[in-house]
Amino acid sequence: MAKRERKNPDEMSFLDHLEELRWHLVRSTLAVVIIACFAFVFRGFIFDTILFGPKNMDFPTYQFFCNIGKFFGVDSEFCGDSMPFTIQSRLMAGQFSAHIWTSIWAGVILGFPYILYELWRFISPGLYENERKHSRGFIITASGLFFLGVLFGYYIVAPLSINFLGSYQVSKEVLNEIDLASYIGTVRASVIACGIMFELPIVIFFLTKVGLVTPEILKKYRKIALVIILILSAIITPPDITSQIIVCIPVLILYQVSIFISKMVVKNEAKKEKARNNAK
Repeated sequence: MAKRERKNPDEMSFLDHLEELRWHLVRSTLAVVIIACFAFVFRGFIFDTILFGPKNMDFPTYQFFCNIGKFFGVDSEFCGDSMPFTIQSRLMAGQFSAHIWTSIWAGVILGFPYILYELWRFISPGLYENERKHSRGFIITASGLFFLGVLFGYYIVAPLSINFLGSYQVSKEVLNEIDLASYIGTVRASVIACGIMFELPIVIFFLTKVGLVTPEILKKYRKIALVIILILSAIITPPDITSQIIVCIPVLILYQVSIFISKMVVKNEAKKEKARNNAK
């Protein structure tokens, strides 16, 4: 099969760009499917170790908060023997469907760097040489932030949500028998939401590059950003103050980092503009 030649972006029509985008999407989808197949095979590890890990009281997060409680001499709900709920599947194809979709989402999460790589290959021909040079670390940085967010969601947000919601009762007459899809959805939402939130510095970088955001704007609307962060924290965490604060802290740090990044971008753009003026 002959290798497809990459056309000059300046000579490509709209349909050519669509064709190029289609091949990038095809390769990204293929990568996700391949990883999903591996995840499908390792069902025991994906479900028993990863997904159902936060359901067990020997999970590292619970042990950490339990030790903190013991250190201060207070009783902690994280020191129990087991979670007061069971997981069940109410549909005939519930477990098989959960297996399929969990494998696909595992493919998306683990294949995120390659998806970014294909995205970068699509947009990079439209950039100037110096812009490509200064953006070489985009894939590594964006992937690192995403996986950092995924780990934060898995080890902090998901356990806090499962512990609170799984043990909450309006009455002793009501047993917590959690549906499999609901449990997986809670873990998945916590992990992916945090992974996306941790991409904030990357988003601010590109918004600053195109002139839509400046450090002054970020500083001016810091209080509004704080309110938005609190709202997002309330959405993805249990409705208690402690959990919201735990989630807010890293996001606020990322916001401050984003301001610094925006300053650096503006400073570099000013230097380039000055150099161009001196060259004239």
